[in-house]
Amino acid sequence: MRRILRMFLTRWGLGRLSDSGELALTELVANVVRHVPGRRCTVLLLREPHGLRVEVADGVPGPLVAKAAGPLDEGGRGLALVEAVTDRWGVMEGVGGKTVWFECDG
Repeated sequence: MRRILRMFLTRWGLGRLSDSGELALTELVANVVRHVPGRRCTVLLLREPHGLRVEVADGVPGPLVAKAAGPLDEGGRGLALVEAVTDRWGVMEGVGGKTVWFECDG
């Protein structure tokens, strides 16, 4: 997924967003692998007028639960990383699951 995103960003003239976009995408997909039965999701990469938008949708209804990681915890920092490296992020809940998205301004 990281290579695919980098390829699109390069093609769109947004290569400077590769580091932050790849890290955020990796964290969202890792959350699917850890928390979604069947580990299935849909990833949408969009070139927006302001830059990049990425959406990761899964088929699990219910809210996203962000946990605060303790200093010795091995996990629990993914959404904090997404917030730190992107300009905006959020969650859209739908009938068939939820979509976690982020945007990076170019």
